[in-house]
Amino acid sequence: MINVEEIKKEKLRTGYTTGTSATAAAKAALLSIINQTRIENVDVKLPKGRFIKIPIHFCQFDQNRSRCSVIKDGGDDPDVTHGAEIVVEVSFTDKINEIEIDGGEGVGIVTKPGLGLELNKAAINPVPKKMINENLREITNKHILKKGIKIIISVPKGKELGPKTDNPRIGILNGISILGTSGIVIPFSTASYAASIRQNLDVAIAMGNDTVILTTGERSEDLAKKIVDLPEHCFVQMGDFSGYTIQQCARKEIKKAYVVGFIGKLAKMAAGVKQTHVKGSKVDMNFLAELARKCNANERIMESIKTANTARHVSEIIIENNVKGFFEEICNETYEHMRKHSEEKVSLDVILFDFDGNILARKF
Repeated sequence: MINVEEIKKEKLRTGYTTGTSATAAAKAALLSIINQTRIENVDVKLPKGRFIKIPIHFCQFDQNRSRCSVIKDGGDDPDVTHGAEIVVEVSFTDKINEIEIDGGEGVGIVTKPGLGLELNKAAINPVPKKMINENLREITNKHILKKGIKIIISVPKGKELGPKTDNPRIGILNGISILGTSGIVIPFSTASYAASIRQNLDVAIAMGNDTVILTTGERSEDLAKKIVDLPEHCFVQMGDFSGYTIQQCARKEIKKAYVVGFIGKLAKMAAGVKQTHVKGSKVDMNFLAELARKCNANERIMESIKTANTARHVSEIIIENNVKGFFEEICNETYEHMRKHSEEKVSLDVILFDFDGNILARKF
């Protein structure tokens, strides 16, 4: 598993998820109807039992209906939904004790299997639904409401935010998802990024694919798409979490994985680093110098590598000095470590691109 502590987060402010935002808005909306007063903030009970105070941005109500909103706050980890307004409309129904939850404008619709969500329904994950239920039940039990409650969650800017997330890739269209497992956002989104990797793999499997393309980012993904002809949902941006991703591939019985990237990330993977965040690990220049030695580089070249600024700088030194086989060694070492991380269960094809989009080396 990814160790959240690997990422330095001291003095960083945590935020709250879209699920927590929706729960807070729903709780405020129900309380505003019951108390016939504008709610300024609410205490939301999180999945593990602790509470978090959330400010209410907007609150409008009458005797039987209310509309409240929360501005989603990602803390010191501002993702694309940071600052988005999460709106909840609450109304009463005749279905006593029932709480219905649905999505409105800007909440994506599920169009592919493997997400644990109902097809053609709103992309509201189980944990936020449970949070809304639990928080509202506390109110209904206290006030003995002999009515049902209908909740509609909407995100006014959701349609424009959706394409900036992984949603289109995994088949969630026309908006964002209402997400959250813990209710809070850990800076750098370690947990949420890990969850998105698992989710992406689950969709690929549910769609009948057992081959995935693991890339280090958008640019390497775009290049990979030119040489690997597989559906969109098979492409997984593992970012910095190469070790975790290949472990998940093995656990989920993926048969084959392409591992695609540039010299910076692959140099770290080749050295056996599982978590390649730029602040979390540096490129080991001594390791790269030793690889160059294996390729018959002389002492002068090795010294140049040891004092190089970046992995890209190393690649320039290698090309300038015509060191044969170096990039192949990077791929070989990456291959060996990723195979080991997968417990030898996943067949690999490692591809190293240069910055012009050409294949420098490949190992399969």
